[in-house]
Amino acid sequence: MVRSEKDIRVLVVDDSGLVRDMIREILSAVPGINVIGEAADGANAITMVTELKPDIVTMDIEMPVMGGLEAIERIIAECPTPILVVTALTGVRTAFAAVSKGALDVIEKPDITAENAQKLIHKIKLLARVDVTTHLQAMGRRNVNLVEKRSAPRIQGAGERVVAIAASTGGPQAIHYILSHLPATFPTPIVITQHIAEGFTQGMVDWLNSSTPLSVMVAANGDRLAAGNVYVNPAEHSMRITAQGMIILGDKVVGQLYNPSCNILLTSIAASHQGLAIGLILSGMGDDGAAGMQAIKKAGGITFAQDAKSSVIYGMNRIAVERGSINRTLPLSEIPAELSRQVGSR
Repeated sequence: MVRSEKDIRVLVVDDSGLVRDMIREILSAVPGINVIGEAADGANAITMVTELKPDIVTMDIEMPVMGGLEAIERIIAECPTPILVVTALTGVRTAFAAVSKGALDVIEKPDITAENAQKLIHKIKLLARVDVTTHLQAMGRRNVNLVEKRSAPRIQGAGERVVAIAASTGGPQAIHYILSHLPATFPTPIVITQHIAEGFTQGMVDWLNSSTPLSVMVAANGDRLAAGNVYVNPAEHSMRITAQGMIILGDKVVGQLYNPSCNILLTSIAASHQGLAIGLILSGMGDDGAAGMQAIKKAGGITFAQDAKSSVIYGMNRIAVERGSINRTLPLSEIPAELSRQVGSR
């Protein structure tokens, strides 16, 4: 899924000259990263990708002539290339729709802060090495239509299962795939921690909610878990689940590289649900979530990991596997059916 190391050639696509200048300035200061071209609209971007063969494209969404969504779809079909969507908060929901078209990840537009610049550099280095063709084949892409929601969710009682999912880079498309393949009869609540920028959670939730019969929502403090509901950890908070199935939101972990914390959610599920917990760790960089998966397995729960071939980044799931914390490693295409089997849905 990952190509060999080499100098990274970047094409920057944005209708704002100011943003293009900022991205170029940030990336050009990094040894081994070269900005080889700039485009102000999607049509020009397609031509430049064909001619210049960049290792990665940073892509805006709202542009004249041709928008980012159409450009991404064309690039992926005609000249598969890693694409990182760089968007402002106002376009987050549409930006996540770009993941359905083949983009690998979404990041906020950088500003003058060193923290945001480092996030952009980190993503560029990470995603430029992804073999997009192999990744899309492993993902088993399909079109998903709008679906009718189930009604009257049942509040979870004591002694019932819960599914806890941890994800980072490459997680949004994996989560989208899983939720879109689960049935309306799925009888168990799902809680998710996805590393994501502050302010982006609602946009991702709106996108996910449009493709599953389950009800996806941003978790709120004091919510009680209900069967058929999916609760997404807001980026600004850590999330824990009590033995009574109540969501407790706290402050995010200061100084932690990735937020929100996957380990905090998973370890709380291990403590609250023990043998009734089902843990799933997906694509992502770093090791967040590995300790939480270990806690679930030690408590008697069941643990799964997305395999290397279907992961954008085989990182945090790889570490969980290497630590012996995973009962089964599965390709993404088999995860929905396995979750349904574990909770007894048809």
